[in-house]
Amino acid sequence: ADLNFITAGPPGFQFADAKVGTGSPATKGQAVAIDYVMSTSGARYGAKIDSTVDRQAPYKWTLGDGSTIEGLELAILGGDGVPPMLPGGVRRVIVPSELAYAELARPNKNNLQVQDCSTGRGPIPPNEPQKGGDMGAGEFQRFKNIYCNANRPYQPDLVLDVKLFGKRTVD
Repeated sequence: ADLNFITAGPPGFQFADAKVGTGSPATKGQAVAIDYVMSTSGARYGAKIDSTVDRQAPYKWTLGDGSTIEGLELAILGGDGVPPMLPGGVRRVIVPSELAYAELARPNKNNLQVQDCSTGRGPIPPNEPQKGGDMGAGEFQRFKNIYCNANRPYQPDLVLDVKLFGKRTVD
């Protein structure tokens, strides 16, 4: 199915709902959990970088706590012309670098090009092998090369396919 992207919010931010959820939108201060597939708008469009689905580890945080990139918070909370996501919804967002990982790619105070890419606003792929037989943290290395590299002339847009979980009920 073709997605119809809507441009809203800060410059460069776009979204398309593959599935609109139901229920009440999340609010600041609320804990949320999502599954995401992270890819890039770079040269190999659609090149998958990371997926919480693949490693069966949803990304969780408290909305507005500063731990998560602005573009993902905007995708969930809405605002500035972007409607909030509803539980169970699936949305593809195109996030410009200023709302994603721009600060990770700035040279550090000593002007060294060696970056600590495992700190900063998430989501950041894990920096260790995810299952037996893995050759290393390939997802983290791809992420680091694209979004945490002060030698790159620009950062491509971040593409996230986000599924917002609803509140889980206990049987």
